[in-house]
Amino acid sequence: MITKVMGFIVSSTPYRESSLIMQIFTREYGLISVIGKGVKSLKSPLRALTLPYTYGYFYLYYKEGKMSTLKDVDLIDPLLNIHEDITKISYVNYLADLVRQVYKESMDSHLFSLFIDTILKINEGLNPAVLTNILEVKCLPMIGVGLSLDACIHCGNQKEIVTIDGDRGGLICKNCYQNERIVPLEVLKLLRMFQYVDIKKIKKLDIKKEYQQEIDSFLNRYYERYTGIYIHSKEFIKKMKLT
Repeated sequence: MITKVMGFIVSSTPYRESSLIMQIFTREYGLISVIGKGVKSLKSPLRALTLPYTYGYFYLYYKEGKMSTLKDVDLIDPLLNIHEDITKISYVNYLADLVRQVYKESMDSHLFSLFIDTILKINEGLNPAVLTNILEVKCLPMIGVGLSLDACIHCGNQKEIVTIDGDRGGLICKNCYQNERIVPLEVLKLLRMFQYVDIKKIKKLDIKKEYQQEIDSFLNRYYERYTGIYIHSKEFIKKMKLT
């Protein structure tokens, strides 16, 4: 029986001469492996519909816990603005790697909608760097290291907060301060907002570049220190920002 699932191709690997093995992040079943037989052939009607970062309805001979087989694909959104922009592609590539690792650890069913909402907002033209940071913040509780942004990470003091530090793992008050980098209070407010904002409802992202850079720097260090997740594609984004 053919099963219809909503999904997004997060990666693909050539298989034999004309086939692909794809990892598809789906709404219904999470992350699944699917073989597309003959889809690399020039004559295949599915050739253009089985590229990485395809978002659509996939018709499968679904096998739970095993390799499913692709029958057909209906595009939901061609994501043209992403596929035509190397910067957007780079962020989507990183996010696809991120959600794949986070889902494997958490199996959290909410991750799919958060991921797709982020991808659609990038395609709409909203700042991909900020959207990436928002999703990074929302992924942290799923792997057991959510940010505590209500009090000092050491003493619990809710007053006289002076900064936030990735190595020490959160907010730092005046009494616990040990010469860490001072970040603007606006950065702390933005991080709180990132925790609770509904990505689907975001209409614009007017955030100062220096604030976004502070947030990105903090999250990079926090991920390195507390998550155990290392994603090589993030290094390309870092290098891209330096050029």
